[in-house]
Amino acid sequence: MRITVLAENTARTASMEAEHGLSLYIETAAHRILFDMGQTSLFARNAAALGIDLAGVDIAILSHGHYDHGGGLSRFLEVNKTAPVYLHATAFGSHYNGEKYIGLDTALQRHPRLVFVEGVHTIASGLTLYDCNDRPCRFFDGDGGLTRREGNCVLADDFRHEQYLLIEEEGRRVLVSGCSHKGIRNIVSWFSPDAVVGGFHFSKLPLDDALADYAAYLGGFGTAYYTCHCTGEAQFEYMKQQMPRLRYIAAGDTVDV
Repeated sequence: MRITVLAENTARTASMEAEHGLSLYIETAAHRILFDMGQTSLFARNAAALGIDLAGVDIAILSHGHYDHGGGLSRFLEVNKTAPVYLHATAFGSHYNGEKYIGLDTALQRHPRLVFVEGVHTIASGLTLYDCNDRPCRFFDGDGGLTRREGNCVLADDFRHEQYLLIEEEGRRVLVSGCSHKGIRNIVSWFSPDAVVGGFHFSKLPLDDALADYAAYLGGFGTAYYTCHCTGEAQFEYMKQQMPRLRYIAAGDTVDV
């Protein structure tokens, strides 16, 4: 399968725009998938510059209910008239970072092409979404101060709205994650995939022995990692000493996984 980065915090060339967010265009043998839509319509401009026709996407997926992954949802619904958009049943929750609302545009909540799922959901042969809300988390990397609001209560976000896409094709298992808020070590231990694509949410972690241990643990799986976005560039440079199969992907990059 082939994965092209349409939006990410960094850009590979001057012809690509960058923003804090993530959007991936995934080509499998049978499907054209858009995984996340970045913060704005930037992903669509980059797609056009790369010659990618978003109107031809037949499946769209939103990894979780944060603006930097779903802010471009309205733009996608404009340029593509047919593809269903799969998102978690709790994706439109009240998500905050301090006093800043970081959730989705609630005006889109009743759009007829949104498909709300939870648990384990098979989209098509070889394409399965998992929220892993029933799986034990052995590791805790911190919640980054992110919260959810229920009435007058401010609670730590448990990231129940996050889901992961497992692609099984030609004997390979590739896991695509937006931010890995439930902990990348937990996620990799749950799936033991051949490859992982997505953010690790390590950008606020210090470059210390703990991060080196995290990298050594992840490297022990024999998994190939294509990371980006919330992993952090400094953290990536530090971890790759322990993870020879770790690669950073930026807007404009295309990888065959």
